[in-house]
Amino acid sequence: MPAATPPSAPDSNAPASVPARPVRITSIDALRGLVMFTMIYVNDLAGASDKIVPAWMKHFHGKSGMTFVDLVFPAFLFIVGMSIPFGLGSRLSKGEPLWKIILHVAVRTLSLLFIGILMVNETPSSEKMGWSGALWATLMYFSAILAFCNISPPQKPATAASRKRAFHIVSLALRLLGLGMLVYLAFAFRGEDGHRIISIAPFSIHTEWYGILGLIGWAYLVGAMVFLMFRGHRAALLGCAVLLLCLYPADQHGAFNGFWLAQYVGIGATLGSLASITVAGLLLATILVAPDTSTVWSRTRFTLLFIAGSAAGAWLLHGLYGINKNSATPSWCLWACAITAALWLLSYFLADVSRLGFIARPFAVAGQNVFLAYLISEMLPSTIDLLHLDNWYGGLAEPNLAHAVARSAGCAVVILCLTAGLNRVGFRLKL
Repeated sequence: MPAATPPSAPDSNAPASVPARPVRITSIDALRGLVMFTMIYVNDLAGASDKIVPAWMKHFHGKSGMTFVDLVFPAFLFIVGMSIPFGLGSRLSKGEPLWKIILHVAVRTLSLLFIGILMVNETPSSEKMGWSGALWATLMYFSAILAFCNISPPQKPATAASRKRAFHIVSLALRLLGLGMLVYLAFAFRGEDGHRIISIAPFSIHTEWYGILGLIGWAYLVGAMVFLMFRGHRAALLGCAVLLLCLYPADQHGAFNGFWLAQYVGIGATLGSLASITVAGLLLATILVAPDTSTVWSRTRFTLLFIAGSAAGAWLLHGLYGINKNSATPSWCLWACAITAALWLLSYFLADVSRLGFIARPFAVAGQNVFLAYLISEMLPSTIDLLHLDNWYGGLAEPNLAHAVARSAGCAVVILCLTAGLNRVGFRLKL
């Protein structure tokens, strides 16, 4: 077994958790692509009849338990954490001021919260608005794509500078257009009961929860702040992950009742449990940038210990609150960390160590533009309704489970191929 840093890894002489330059770790991209494929697949499969789809292919419903579907969201949170040392670390290595990095984190968090809130309100009333609710939802996702687009196609050296400026201007114009459309759509929204997303007098923002992207935004905020405080100090990162998990039982016992922050976000589940998964991913990612874990064996040993520790913690805590995704119980978080770490280790050997990288490469390519893939997949149902193709698309999954699986898998493949193609020509989303 080779004992060398994979070609895509940062210089092992760089400070812990601060890459010497922006890098892409193939194994992380491959795992991100696999998780996004599974997310699109299970979301589409959820639209098929319950009589066709077995219980193990859907979210677990009950007091305690989980299926592979319940692992998709926490796996993505874990990967968000694994990406933080490379995204923020490269900024630190360039000497970017701390205030500017914190501003970047804040803007990114607010962007995810904004889109998440709009997504929660994605079923407006056509009657109350006076125009198609399906059109509103389609425009909302399309506008979000424009608002975060970055167009930078491959260029010849002779014309690179001028073309780069031109595409930068085009990207900026499209972002402003998309942002303006999002603001208009937010004010135009009317729910079935007539409620608005944004009310001016008195000012209020209507949301029952922050949506998947909003929850990712909160977890990213906590993970980024932890990284900026402790960088690659593993003992401190482990302590933060444990303390964040402790917020859950504290919240269950009423420790935050009356606290002002609890009026806006769940402290125990959102800022505690979900953020702990992201910090756990951050902890694991330190082995890819620290000098003391530059060999394959040292990374494997650490990951196996990480998996064993997470699994042991999940087993020990199971009796307290059980395993429940909706409640974000500690045992569910730790099982998700253990399983995701095991999947990453497999991806690491396939993509970064062995000569079998071609197996992981399709997922790695798809994993480089997942935000676009996610928005397209979420836009698909309203677009199908708008084009009056809902009966046809629903019928593809009707005969039996094989048809439903084929439709959902095909949907995921088409969307990921589309986003990979757009990424190849230089169309990406950048928060």
